[in-house]
Amino acid sequence: MIVTALTAVPLLAMAQEPVRDFAQLNTRLRPGDTVWVTDAQGREIKGKIQTLAPDAITLKGGGRTFTALDVGLIRERRRDSLINGAIIGTAVGAFFGAGLAGFGDNASDSDYAAAAAFGGAFGAGIGVGIDALIPGRKLVAYRGPRSISQARLLFAPVVTPRAKGLAVAVSF
Repeated sequence: MIVTALTAVPLLAMAQEPVRDFAQLNTRLRPGDTVWVTDAQGREIKGKIQTLAPDAITLKGGGRTFTALDVGLIRERRRDSLINGAIIGTAVGAFFGAGLAGFGDNASDSDYAAAAAFGGAFGAGIGVGIDALIPGRKLVAYRGPRSISQARLLFAPVVTPRAKGLAVAVSF
């Protein structure tokens, strides 16, 4: 029953492709959303969207405005649905509630049901609370045509009295 409930719950579509046209940003973002904007120089600025125009985005606070040419990448953080925390918490709480009712000498079916219901409700509250504390993932909302590559490959010669070689560094 638990497996059926977990598979029947629709999951958030996390595999959305980022928009490539700056004018389409309004389909993914709204004023008030928190975003991380990486500019053309590779600097990342976090802020809430104040205004969103087809050719520019303005962040609250400093009123920093970025044009489409200034932006390489815009990421957003989407919150996870609390329903999965509620379902898991309910299942675990009901299981332990019914198990605790079994420790009584003369536990009836109604005692098991009441303990499972109370444990399920208590577990759902704890599950929702824990799920609310987990931040969502950062998703790419916009990737500019000249997006900055985050991967780097560096080569450096190493020459010492005892060794000669090449140092290679890869970073993502």
